[in-house]
Amino acid sequence: MKYKLLGRSGLKVSELCLGTMGFGTEAGWGADKDTSFAIMDAFAGAGGNFLDTANVYKLGTSEKIIGEFIHPRDRDYFVIATKYSLKDNTTNPNASGNNRKNMMRSVEQSLRRLQTDFIDVLYLHIWDDLTPIDEVLRGIDDLIRQGKVNYAAISDTPAWIVSKGNTLAELMGWSQFITLQVEYSLLQRTPERDLIPMAKHYNMTVTPWAPLAGGALTGKYLRGEQGRIKPESNRRDDNSTRITREVMAIADKLGVEPSHIALQWTRQQGFECIPIVGATAVKQLEQNLKTIDLLIPGDDIEKLNEVSAIDLGFPGKFFKEEGVRQNNFGGFYHQIIPRNQ
Repeated sequence: MKYKLLGRSGLKVSELCLGTMGFGTEAGWGADKDTSFAIMDAFAGAGGNFLDTANVYKLGTSEKIIGEFIHPRDRDYFVIATKYSLKDNTTNPNASGNNRKNMMRSVEQSLRRLQTDFIDVLYLHIWDDLTPIDEVLRGIDDLIRQGKVNYAAISDTPAWIVSKGNTLAELMGWSQFITLQVEYSLLQRTPERDLIPMAKHYNMTVTPWAPLAGGALTGKYLRGEQGRIKPESNRRDDNSTRITREVMAIADKLGVEPSHIALQWTRQQGFECIPIVGATAVKQLEQNLKTIDLLIPGDDIEKLNEVSAIDLGFPGKFFKEEGVRQNNFGGFYHQIIPRNQ
């Protein structure tokens, strides 16, 4: 496993991130503690050091399992990312949301469950459309100054909010968001409209969740296998089936698994990307780890991009019109090398 710098920071993380939402057996599915330990052992054995969890995953069991795993081991080896915002109880109106009170409460509880003195990366989990973004950033910055958090990150939030936040942080001398976590896959490319260009501009690493679209891109549903995605889901509609068949065809041509194609596609899209690979079995993780040895040929990337293309809408689609490019660049569009924005 190679290592990448996380966003604009100097933090070195593995090129795949282990998603631990399935650590625990609550809700009738997931990996028990022994299996979760085996998965983390296999991940670390392959050089993986980047773990993703949240305060609400399996009602806190995910964090507890990670805490029990790392406690007798080398805590400094692992980069642990967790999240706050979503409810872990319903006792009061401030036991959820992005507000500072919930942030401080949630972080203290996460630290206890993880059996650690610090969280490496703290994500705002989902934007509540209520809390001022400066309240969020000042709160995380205070936690960083206290040594309880090392880096700030954000997930599932509109691009303009994230952009405003990072601009305010730069102005005020607060810690900026270094990572953006969003749903992104061949079946979900809408972040390309504004979230991903914004992340590129601020040198934020994108950490896609559901890069396999809940398993749909593995082709298992087309093979008649069972899973947690309902037949009426848009991940299994005609368009998604068409895209998945192309993934399977390219995988067959290259002699790899469809999951490798789907994961590697996110890594070859021209921006800093570390997909979150969830696993509830060691065999599942071992299969996904093979992704790092794959390079999809350019013509196959083009096929995947074409079959999964979305309407960028305005203004993204407008900017790509030839007439607009002619007027904006005077015929020199293809001769200009842009900055990495």
